[in-house]
Amino acid sequence: MSIVDQMIKGEDFTPSEIRFIESKFKTVSFKKGDVILKAGDQTTHQYYVHDGCLRTFFIDYSGKEHTLQFAVKDWWISDYTAFFDQENAILTIECLEEAILYKVFRKDLELIYKEIPKVETYFRKKLEKAFSSFQNRILSNLANPAKARYLDFITTYPDIEAKIKNYHIASYLGITTESLSRIRKELVNH
Repeated sequence: MSIVDQMIKGEDFTPSEIRFIESKFKTVSFKKGDVILKAGDQTTHQYYVHDGCLRTFFIDYSGKEHTLQFAVKDWWISDYTAFFDQENAILTIECLEEAILYKVFRKDLELIYKEIPKVETYFRKKLEKAFSSFQNRILSNLANPAKARYLDFITTYPDIEAKIKNYHIASYLGITTESLSRIRKELVNH
């Protein structure tokens, strides 16, 4: 299976389409702790996670970190607001473990869309799902208690809890690490 078939599931590509798409992506490797995008940087890439675990986060005016997303194998990651608006990043992307990513420049993605329209359709559908997911997460954070948000987290990210620090999870949930510990204890005791 080619990397194109892994990244863009459910579509059939000719060998020439696969070569064209693969020519626009570059394989990059990062170590645990590497920052691949810093708030204020120009945002020119999207990344497909072939292996590893990353997070996007925002630092507020008081210096507090707020984790927006984790990305694991087969996920895409970027500061999408900055990527689509062609502005500087407001988010930071950090590797929580060693990672192998495939990156693509915005201009190259536009070329792929132009040459192979089914890829644009695929990404549009993927973005629609992502937008819906982010909206549901916002509503959950506004309406649900912390325990329900934690249960949603372990459903969304079933395999990464052991890979990341508790304060990253707490930051994602909008709670303290003490609250996270309390929730976990309640769930174990029930």
